[in-house]
Amino acid sequence: MARQKGIIALKGTIGGLNFYQLNGTPVVRKAGGGFNGKTIKTSPTMQRVRENGSEFGHSSSANRVFRNAILSLTDGSPFANFHRHLMPLFAQLKSLDTLNIRGQRKVSEGLARVEGKQLFKKFAFTPDCAFANQKPFDFSIDAATYGLHLRQLSLSSVKAPKGATHISLQYGVLAIDFDGFATQLSQAAALVLPLSTDTGSFDVPLETPIASTLPFHICLLGVRYYQQQESSFYLLNAKESIGLLVMEVCS
Repeated sequence: MARQKGIIALKGTIGGLNFYQLNGTPVVRKAGGGFNGKTIKTSPTMQRVRENGSEFGHSSSANRVFRNAILSLTDGSPFANFHRHLMPLFAQLKSLDTLNIRGQRKVSEGLARVEGKQLFKKFAFTPDCAFANQKPFDFSIDAATYGLHLRQLSLSSVKAPKGATHISLQYGVLAIDFDGFATQLSQAAALVLPLSTDTGSFDVPLETPIASTLPFHICLLGVRYYQQQESSFYLLNAKESIGLLVMEVCS
C-alpha cells in the first residue's frame, strides 16, 4: 500500500491499481487478492475457515437461545454485551466435544461431559455482582422436583450496591435442547429479603414442573437489588445490582 501524491486524489481501479481513501488519506495498492465467497466455500485451502465458521455459528446460536430463555430471571440482560461475554463459554463447551469431527462439534456434547458441567457452573455470568460471585449460602436441590433449599443465607457478608435495602432471588430451572434449540423455563416465586437477613433457611419450590423430555436441566438463580422507599420498591439497574449464577447442570 502506498500514498497517492498529486493535486487530485483518484478513486477506483485504474491499470491494475486500486485508488481509495483510508482514514482521510488517499492511498493506492495493487488490485486483486483477498478472498471471495466462492473461494471460501470451495477451495480446499479454506477448509479450516469453513469448519471454524460452522462451529462459530452453532455456538452463537446456542448462546442466543440460552440467553433469551433466561431473561426473566434477571428482568432483562445483565448488560449490553452479554452475548459477547458468553461466547467464550460456548466456544469452550463446543471444543470439549470429542465425538464429532472438527466443523461439526456441538455445545451439547461438551456440556454432557463432567468437564463441561463444571465449566458452566464456574463461569462468571455477571462478574460485577458480588452476591453471584461469593454465593453466601449453602443449598441442595431435590432430585425429583428440582425444588431449591437454601441454608445459612448470610446477606450481611456481601457488599450490597449503594442505596439497596432488599434483594430478590429468582430461582428457575431451564430445560433446554442445544441441538433443536427448544427451551422451557420453570420458575419459583421470587424470594424478596431485607439486606439485614443474616441467617435462615428457605424452601423455594418450582411453581410449574420442568420439561422432562428436554436433555439438559440448568438450575439458575437470578439476583436483583431493590431500594425501599416507604411502601414502594424501586429496582436498581447498576451492573453490580444484577446477578446470575448456575446452581447445577443435569443431563
